[in-house]
Amino acid sequence: MNQVLEVHSFPSGQRLQIVQGDLTEETVDAIVNAANSRLMHGAGVAGAIVRRGGPEIQAESSAWVKEHGPVTYAQPAYTRAGRLPCRYVIHAVGPMWGEGDEDAKLASAVTGSLKLADQLGLTSIALPALSTGIFGFPKERAAVVILAAVETYFAQNPDSGLKLARLTLYDQETVAAFLHAWKLMTKRDKG
Repeated sequence: MNQVLEVHSFPSGQRLQIVQGDLTEETVDAIVNAANSRLMHGAGVAGAIVRRGGPEIQAESSAWVKEHGPVTYAQPAYTRAGRLPCRYVIHAVGPMWGEGDEDAKLASAVTGSLKLADQLGLTSIALPALSTGIFGFPKERAAVVILAAVETYFAQNPDSGLKLARLTLYDQETVAAFLHAWKLMTKRDKG
């Protein structure tokens, strides 16, 4: 069962949560998949999503790429969620560590996911620690970038229909990195 560890409410009423648990068990409107640009969902978060959600997620992903071409950092794709308890899977491409301009690319992937959720009329979304698995982005650094991107999006879009963003983290090392970044963020916010 997924456990909420921290909650931050913004003046607009939007909320950001840090959750430890399994992204594929989230009952939000959409979950974000840590995808590659060709949407081939074989390993990591992507593999888990397809195993739990069913082959239709890969089929829809392949059709998306055939129609639209490779997915970019700023413009994620989306599919229905198959057997997952959410409605959609947003497929975001994060940067591979060492390719250059990683912070900006990661922030763009997070912002693009939140924008797409808004465009779909969704009220809740759950994101993993994008790029921190096989793409090798340092967890602590990714945490700072991801938290800042969500905070900035909500600050710039206070009238957004998107009311809840959950950062759903699986392993203890990732949770610790995000909680540390969270403490730095909330300490800064308190002055």
